Amino acid sequence: MPGSSPPLKVFITGASGGLGAALARHYGSRSGACLGLAGRRAEALDELAQSLPCETASYVADVRDAGALARAGADFMGRYGCPELVFANAGVSAGTLTECPEDLAVFREIVETNLLGVVHTFHPFVEAMRRARQGTLVGIASLAGFRGLPGAGAYSASKAGVIAYLESLRLELRNAGVAVVTICPGYIRTPMTAGNPYFMPFLLDAERAAARIAAMAAKERRHGVVPWPMAVVGAALKALPRPVYDILFERAPRKPRRRG
Repeated sequence: MPGSSPPLKVFITGASGGLGAALARHYGSRSGACLGLAGRRAEALDELAQSLPCETASYVADVRDAGALARAGADFMGRYGCPELVFANAGVSAGTLTECPEDLAVFREIVETNLLGVVHTFHPFVEAMRRARQGTLVGIASLAGFRGLPGAGAYSASKAGVIAYLESLRLELRNAGVAVVTICPGYIRTPMTAGNPYFMPFLLDAERAAARIAAMAAKERRHGVVPWPMAVVGAALKALPRPVYDILFERAPRKPRRRG
């Protein structure tokens, strides 16, 4: 149609639930959008895709599997072309203790999913975006990556790694026309936070969080915290001297470890 804008092409991992599904609904509500939805749960992906009034391609894939993400990325670009937006959103969380042998596999799963999963998500698209000199890569980190939290060594380490990795990638692509956006959510109402047995300040619904993240991505914000009051909390956490932080957070509430 003369004068109409081309369809927005968006690829999202972790799309089978939580924030990823909310992002898919946000972008999928646009007429003519083309979405790539990657996640581990086929039934949930199919249900989400059928609910959206736009063209979708679903990929059942674990972000720890670099080959699966490479095939998904190649298929998406073969269908729709280079995406404007790629969201590395997939993540897992659990309490962990270094001294517990049964937690070693959990450490590996969390770090591989949360950190390497971001790398695997972006890998298929970076060179195409560089050639096109356009596109935005959005990585979902966490406020938990600002400081190490007791009982959450794997999660905090993985998210701190995501923040550092995205900063490196942003510098690498600075003159390539490709934006890299780091998003650090606080508490978002998703299945991941449903089991937290402690008070979660400024808890935000996934749909509202998705809208705010999308706005930051549109502005190509280098670094954003959602919701905004948690940016104040995060700044305060980073400013605390280590001796003070240790005293205040030694007995902080902890996320439950996996059982069985």
